[in-house]
Amino acid sequence: MWTIILENLPIALCFLFGIGMLIVEAFMPGFGLPGISGIILEGVAIVLTFLWHGGLAALGMTLIILAIVAIAVSLAIRSANKGRLSKSPIILKEEETAENGYLATNDMQVFVGKQGVTTTVLRPAGMAEFDGVKLNVVANGEYIPKDVPVTVDHVEGVSVVVRKLPQP
Repeated sequence: MWTIILENLPIALCFLFGIGMLIVEAFMPGFGLPGISGIILEGVAIVLTFLWHGGLAALGMTLIILAIVAIAVSLAIRSANKGRLSKSPIILKEEETAENGYLATNDMQVFVGKQGVTTTVLRPAGMAEFDGVKLNVVANGEYIPKDVPVTVDHVEGVSVVVRKLPQP
């Protein structure tokens, strides 16, 4: 019996240390040395199993490793949503909403209706100046030369759309 245990000790150690490293990686931000080491150790355990016990045993070892990793991932996700991990400071619980003052982009709606002058050629994108503020703008589907009066028609996300003012 001890001979069987000692013969398979490298496989068992690679398997256990690999799973341990993958668990450590699950609780660390990013993907680093523990994750890579865990994957390599699990690969070594599968290769050693194949070399010493054949393909069927290696397939069984692969299925066992995949099952354990799947169980660990599902437990970690469940814990992050409802368990002890959800109460941990590493899980973000606050939302950054517009009501709390967080904005994804600058609010360019204040420029709607303002008149300005193009500082570059708009074909259809370019620059224009409105009340001393230079903005990246997009023409509303037309070519507009430099130094032509324009007005801000509307804002689409981060794009300020302008149209040429009629010439007197």
